[in-house]
Amino acid sequence: MRAALLLLATASLAAPAFAEEADDPHLWLEDVEGDEALDWVRARNADSTGKIEADPGFEAIEARLRAMLDSPDKIAYLGQRGEHFYNFWKDADHPRGLWRRTSLESYRTGDPEWDVVLDIDALGEADGVNWVWHGADCLPPAYTRCLVSLSRGGSDADVVREFDTTTRTFVEGGFELPEAKQSANWIDEDTVYVSTDFGGGSLTDSGYPRIVKRWKRGTPIADAVTVLEGESADISVGAVRDHTPGYQRDVVYRGLTFWTRRIYIVGKKGLQEIDRPLDAGTSLWREHLLFEPRSDWEVNGTTYKAGSLLAAPFKKWMKGKKQLTVLFEPTDTTSLVGTSRTQNHVVVKTLNHVRSRIEVLTPPKKKGDWGRAGLPGLPDNARVSVWAADSHGSDDYWMTVTDFLTPTTLSYGTIGGGPAEALAALPAQFDAAGLVATQHFATSEDGTKVPYFQVAREDLVLDGTAPTLLYGYGGFEVSLQPRYSATRGMTWLERGGVYVLANIRGGGEYGPRWHQAALKEKRHRAYEDFAAVADDLVARKVTSADRIGAQGGSNGGLLVGNMYTLYPDRFGAILCGVPLLDMRRYSKLLAGASWMGEYGDPDVPEQWEYIRTFSPYHNFDAARSHPPMLITTSTRDDRVHPGHARKMTAKLTAARKDVLYYENIEGGHGGAADNAQRAHLYALQAVFLWNTLNDAWPAPVPAEPEP
Repeated sequence: MRAALLLLATASLAAPAFAEEADDPHLWLEDVEGDEALDWVRARNADSTGKIEADPGFEAIEARLRAMLDSPDKIAYLGQRGEHFYNFWKDADHPRGLWRRTSLESYRTGDPEWDVVLDIDALGEADGVNWVWHGADCLPPAYTRCLVSLSRGGSDADVVREFDTTTRTFVEGGFELPEAKQSANWIDEDTVYVSTDFGGGSLTDSGYPRIVKRWKRGTPIADAVTVLEGESADISVGAVRDHTPGYQRDVVYRGLTFWTRRIYIVGKKGLQEIDRPLDAGTSLWREHLLFEPRSDWEVNGTTYKAGSLLAAPFKKWMKGKKQLTVLFEPTDTTSLVGTSRTQNHVVVKTLNHVRSRIEVLTPPKKKGDWGRAGLPGLPDNARVSVWAADSHGSDDYWMTVTDFLTPTTLSYGTIGGGPAEALAALPAQFDAAGLVATQHFATSEDGTKVPYFQVAREDLVLDGTAPTLLYGYGGFEVSLQPRYSATRGMTWLERGGVYVLANIRGGGEYGPRWHQAALKEKRHRAYEDFAAVADDLVARKVTSADRIGAQGGSNGGLLVGNMYTLYPDRFGAILCGVPLLDMRRYSKLLAGASWMGEYGDPDVPEQWEYIRTFSPYHNFDAARSHPPMLITTSTRDDRVHPGHARKMTAKLTAARKDVLYYENIEGGHGGAADNAQRAHLYALQAVFLWNTLNDAWPAPVPAEPEP
């Protein structure tokens, strides 16, 4: 059977260009739900959970995590839709969740009256499907008709069903789409934009829709009218309507790569493309266009820096009159994180050495400069997030404030109305007494200063013995910022562990330049940065190499996979979650082709030459000593293929390395579908890490090689 699966997998490759791909003995493990592959998964799961769960403290840790996740003492975040404020909630009685709503007045009481609109647990029981909530798109201004998205087991693919919030029922004969990676967005009450799997050839190489259509109520989807058709090499296409009163416009996009796209306005004469660099983030806000260029952009003899925020009058720009106003320009220490738009203002969030800054910008009524102001009452050195409560009809906003040791507070305010009103706060969920968060800088191999945050006891003795968890990501321009984590606090910090968050290149902490410094052939810079942080912790005598655990997931799983193969002497344990590891085949697996803008194309020989240098599956050297590793993934992860984790584990097992493996049979890219699964996964990781770095395991018995 295994031979047949291997032949099938190999046959799917048209004349494999590289011997290591055709000769891969573990290719059969890419058969996600094949009987033999799942038998292998269950056997590995049993071995790993048997060892970890045997720890005397495991059950108590898992129970405490579960109680925290199920606790009603969580912040119920709200989203305004008309007169109602909606929330999605999970607890012990509702593990799959409740979609519910209340009023702002009731929420202010601290004990709101909730009106349940949809019970996902009850729906799943009635349908016989383990539904996971993916959200709802509701049509303004009434917001009574919603396109509800539901996933089987947490995969990215979902079904879409039209739902009536007045009757609390799915609309008979309404809009409905079968399972696919897709999007559906309202145009009006009888029309939607839909991009989905329309049949043969309608998907991109990345597995996303390449065709977007306009679909009328009461007609078969086969009769939907094509609005835009991309190419198979694209990432995806889609369309949305801007429902802002007085500024209704339809926007269609064609994603060329992860970082580039063409954007069009739907007009009477068809599609008109917005003239801008393909890599510039672009959005419409009332009469304005907002641009976030990722590379320097010259317009009318003026060069605007990558990472800036620029504004232009929409109508003039579309007529060819190119006038830009600089709303934010980055410096060596500052970067743009994002914006949120209320009815009359643009709220801009930036970072200065990875520390939050908030500014409110107001366009002039006629001519002149944009107004600039801060929000009152914001703390220093905390992570602050601000977003519009209702971008169409008010200047109200929501705000959260948090840091490593301060539980999150949710506040509600109005721009120009004084300090925001605190409405909810997370209770302290672990003992933070005596802990302190500090920022440090490591020097990478090329001399670059790399920031990192450290959370440790104030009286930490610098003798090189503290067990230390080093976390990183380093990709896709994602910025890692301080945040309160009860899970980390109760399983690591309370026990005396040190936690470190590394802001390595590849992320967005210093804008596009920080990301692009580790793009494609420069990827090794991210790994050098992470290793440099580990070295700095040792040099500062916080810890020693054998007491550092490296953790990362997804692209961060690739990061720590490279720590395992390229820098094994820097670490005492590796936690590798939902990872990319086989970079020869990543672009052929699920959504992998969409990331070639980040990593490169392994089918191009000159690009494979550099990609191979950061492919852990190919760089593993059995003759070297390696730290113990726990690899986790999910069968239902339809973003990063579980074959990466499976094959790496099989290779290490064959080499008799100390590797444990756990694959949740559902859970999607997040690794867990409900709180019970999440608590179990977190407990496995916590016990593995603590016992490994503190030499609490019995002497490991190397696994038997596979036949």
